[in-house]
Amino acid sequence: MGSNQAISFLTSVARVAFGLGAGASILNASLYTVDGGERAVLFDRFRGVLDETVGEGTHFLIPWLQKPFTFDIRTRPHTFSSVSGTKDLQMVNLTLRLLSRPQVENLPTIFKTLGIEYDEKVLPSIGNEVLKAVVAQFNADQLLTERPHVSALVRESLIRRAKDFNIVLDDVAITHLSYGPEFSKAVEQKQVAQQEAERSKFVVMKAEQERRAAITRAEGESEAAKLISDATAAAGNGLIELRRIEATREIASTLAKSANVAYLPGGNNILFGMNPGR
Repeated sequence: MGSNQAISFLTSVARVAFGLGAGASILNASLYTVDGGERAVLFDRFRGVLDETVGEGTHFLIPWLQKPFTFDIRTRPHTFSSVSGTKDLQMVNLTLRLLSRPQVENLPTIFKTLGIEYDEKVLPSIGNEVLKAVVAQFNADQLLTERPHVSALVRESLIRRAKDFNIVLDDVAITHLSYGPEFSKAVEQKQVAQQEAERSKFVVMKAEQERRAAITRAEGESEAAKLISDATAAAGNGLIELRRIEATREIASTLAKSANVAYLPGGNNILFGMNPGR
């Protein structure tokens, strides 16, 4: 009798525990959590993808019948490279950086058409398409001289194309631009030629300045000679004699200051002191 009661009690406890466990499992399967910076889309086995977007927090669903898919709605960076041809048939290597996020209200549509990895499927494709279309409108050198304009065209075109896929682009920037080896060599040769031309121009300008200086100097000397000639013609030989006397005075003054020079006056009345004992 007591043994039967014990068995009955244990059976009841087991049933209660099983019921609680089953209930906890069903309750756990009926709950899902959407973290901060995320949104969820529900897939129903009978109705398909529901049109409503589920926000942050803990929510209920029908186990087995419904399944949640979460999307990260925060801005995420994407970088990819492209080789494009310019208007003058030069190849250019470009690197583009994007900051993108999905349109929250259109997440069900994104899930239906593109899936969870929507950005990896769309952005590289439209990025290469837009880069090639924009770069083809410019020559290779214009990509450097008009880079702000090129970046603006790429940004506007990419934002417009991404909007067709319910993607928002917060920023678009060209982070790297390089040319092929042939164009780089041509640019280097052009720079060398420009430097040589500037050097030749400087040499020509220097020669011209020297020529003008020589002409000015010759004109000054000619003018000075003319003035001297006019003064001589007006004053006779007096000016020449005056210049001769001034020159002689300067020579005499210089010789008088020198200790190693003896001045012998002209004529025969010159007495030399001689020592007769020698």
